[in-house]
Amino acid sequence: MPLTVRPATLADAPFICALLNAVDIAEIGRADTELHTVETDLAHPEVDLAQGSWLVHEDGDLVAYGILWSDSGEGDIGVDHYVLPGRPDAAVLVLERIEERAAAKAAAAGAERAVLHLNLNVRPALDTGLLDARGWRVVRRYQVMTRPLSEADRMPEPPAGVSLRDCAADADHRIAHALVEETFAEHFDHHPRTYEQWLADTGPRDRSLMWIASIEGEGDVAVLLTRNDKDAMGWIGNLGVRKQARGRGLGGHLLRHAFATYAARGRDTIGLAVDTQNESRALSLYEAHGMSLFYAIDTWELVLTVSRASARVS
Repeated sequence: MPLTVRPATLADAPFICALLNAVDIAEIGRADTELHTVETDLAHPEVDLAQGSWLVHEDGDLVAYGILWSDSGEGDIGVDHYVLPGRPDAAVLVLERIEERAAAKAAAAGAERAVLHLNLNVRPALDTGLLDARGWRVVRRYQVMTRPLSEADRMPEPPAGVSLRDCAADADHRIAHALVEETFAEHFDHHPRTYEQWLADTGPRDRSLMWIASIEGEGDVAVLLTRNDKDAMGWIGNLGVRKQARGRGLGGHLLRHAFATYAARGRDTIGLAVDTQNESRALSLYEAHGMSLFYAIDTWELVLTVSRASARVS
């Protein structure tokens, strides 16, 4: 049967989620994608579904999906690409459209080039030979790490002068955003986000599971953002410590606080993703606290030189 390509809509979220979980099973052995995550991506105000998303069907069955966005509003383009194993024909259809649209977005923003980033499992369902042939290259590796939880994970005593508070108050939620922006500013592929953009990026969150650490006489120095909406495990999204407060055990304390919180909620596993070249050597911190590799992710990059003619591509 011939393949058909069309844009995604919000109503497609359950079918996209099913495809992503089929890819998860092929790559890591279990379904790991939540419907609310797909819905958040599709509904993001900076995503143009009509021009920046693609569904590939064969005889009514979804076999590939792609979506594109720009974190910076310039030439930096984020991409997701999912395809069932053994379907290079569908994979190429999505790659072609992603690259064409990325060049058009970069040109429309006045950029001279488009820099695309795509995160893939190190053993992906997508044939990476297709990426190699199109000029994509691996530029970064991340580890998804997990740790078992138990009743032995008790709430730790804070270091002297350190106190934690959650982010239930709007003012504290805004402080958490500011701390994330500051502590992640030098990290690979970080693009500044306004508070409103940050809210749209992640969707609804339980602010009681987000904490700010303060040191007496120094003020707010660290932030820990977690979420409890994954079926498989609790999840640590961001852990950031201001430069002047590093090396004093704050990161480890925040980790142990998360372990105890989620153990008390009955979770048996907690996880996170970390850049293996993280400037603050976070990988070593997580390993020292009993976290181990679940699977790894490579960031693939493609750099496209764009022209004014690209801006007219729709």
